Amino acid sequence: MAIRTAGKLFKDLIRQRVISTSIGASRHCSSAATSAPKIPHSSKKGRRLLTGATIGLVIAGGAYVSTVDEATFCGWLFSATKLVNPFFALLDAEKAHTLAVSAAARGWVPREKRPDPPNLGLEVWGRKFSNPVGLAAGFDKNAEAVEGLLGMGFGFVEVGSVTPVPQEGNPKPRIFRLRQEGAIINRCGFNSEGIVAVAKRLGAQHGKRKLETSSTSSPSNDEAKHGGKAGPGILGVNLGKNKSSEDASADYVQGVHTLSQYADYLVINVSSPNTPGLRMLQGRKQLKDLVKRIQAARDEMQWGEEGPPPLLVKIAPDLSKEDLEDIAAVAVALRLDGLIISNTTISRPDPVDKNPVCAEAGGLSGKPLFDLSTNILKEMYMLTRGKIPLIGCGGISSGEDAYKKIRSGATLVQLYTAFAYGGPALIPQIKAELAECLERDGFKSIHEAVGADCR
Repeated sequence: MAIRTAGKLFKDLIRQRVISTSIGASRHCSSAATSAPKIPHSSKKGRRLLTGATIGLVIAGGAYVSTVDEATFCGWLFSATKLVNPFFALLDAEKAHTLAVSAAARGWVPREKRPDPPNLGLEVWGRKFSNPVGLAAGFDKNAEAVEGLLGMGFGFVEVGSVTPVPQEGNPKPRIFRLRQEGAIINRCGFNSEGIVAVAKRLGAQHGKRKLETSSTSSPSNDEAKHGGKAGPGILGVNLGKNKSSEDASADYVQGVHTLSQYADYLVINVSSPNTPGLRMLQGRKQLKDLVKRIQAARDEMQWGEEGPPPLLVKIAPDLSKEDLEDIAAVAVALRLDGLIISNTTISRPDPVDKNPVCAEAGGLSGKPLFDLSTNILKEMYMLTRGKIPLIGCGGISSGEDAYKKIRSGATLVQLYTAFAYGGPALIPQIKAELAECLERDGFKSIHEAVGADCR
């Protein structure tokens, strides 16, 4: 099986004319929903590097698989992706991001064949997650690579933020690496191809995934709940507003009407620091009015037995205790399905403040955000008394980090910056380390560990 897998991958690479054809896709200027435009001429160096590395890995893999089983070969493929990371580091941050999304969209990434550790499985919102480790919004803004990203072993993937009308976002450069600190500053500003393009793409992927799932399995009633609407893996859709919009709630409602049919959960993003006035929607009255209108828009649609997708709100880490109390009160009163804690920060905590790049405007993500976002997470867990599922996001780069988020109240966790630096090899590493942490402390499941440090 492993030999056939390597052979198929090599043939696919040749058939797609890897050496002479661009593998890039612009997520910001595409006018077609299902086809990806070529990467600009300036990124040919990155294209050649990635192509050469990919072919090298395939050839080496082909020689290696004859002596190992599929699980061992799968582990080798994930480890081998570390060899590609230095090539991405040579590129401009946004070009590297574009290449990474394009590679995942084309299936030029390893696919996880090994089962997740049993103690990582859990049920949230009536859905069974094979593991609690997800990919945060912002990586796959336009839903180009859902299948490839889920295939790498994430328990769930969140696409977006998606705006109603296509917009370019803020001027470039707008993504800045702080490599030594394991951080990134971005001021992208909701660059998006818009809901129409994303809906077409998700619709095509949705049908394909459902067809593949139905053709490979005949699940029982219990098994049918495993994964999302279209098959294994959970898909979240993060909704944003256009920069020029004067009616934020109308933008979110439009996103709900267009994209909720494909989503296993929806997210209202009111916390990006790169859209003027957006964070004002986190105020008690503003948030209450916004959530009520969006819930009404979602609930007025026709749904099957599974009902409407859960609705979550993503909040900022730069909030006062009073702000957190207001958000918690709204979340409990309106029976919000969950909160994501947190988005990027406008602060520059130590040691980032000593890096000259910290002067760049935008939101900071990565390791320096961990303590701030985890403290906010713990506070929100106590304010909501553990009644609302929380997704911990911000600074996770190891299984121990994910475990600390869970002990602080997170039911699920999300990566972004660490994945951008560490690549696919980080996913199985974090899952394995997280499973070891649970076993070490005597927890038989994720649910047993949620909020352990808040009791």
